[in-house]
Amino acid sequence: MLLALAVVLASTAPPQPLCTFPDGTVIRLELAITEEEREMGLMFRDSLAENAGMLFIFDSAARWPFWMKNTFIPLDLVWLDDTGVITDVRANVQPCRRDPCPSYTPQAPGRAVLELKGGVATAHGLVPGQKLTFTNVKGYPLPRRSTP
Repeated sequence: MLLALAVVLASTAPPQPLCTFPDGTVIRLELAITEEEREMGLMFRDSLAENAGMLFIFDSAARWPFWMKNTFIPLDLVWLDDTGVITDVRANVQPCRRDPCPSYTPQAPGRAVLELKGGVATAHGLVPGQKLTFTNVKGYPLPRRSTP
């Protein structure tokens, strides 16, 4: 009976959100879509796998600042435009141990931010202008608008 329930639950679970880098590396994603999810982010975690990350999705494009308050591990911050193109990268941002914590603001507006374990962006050569591919992420990226 429990096995049957597990099979049913597994078959109804939504597919895992994924990000694929230009070099083919696949990252399993947690999504931060609501205000509460975005506020919590990766705070209070003491580890993050090399093949894992958190994708923060916003309702509009802006220069979304991030900080490392209550974050225990170094992170890479990758800002993305509406279509999944990298607009800025801050590599190996260190945890903040004392207030006030600095804020990290991107050079250009973006609609999403991908947080990765510190060093992953550099190891995979992620730089502005590259396009990341997202699978099973509802509503992101947006399709490119055609110009008349």
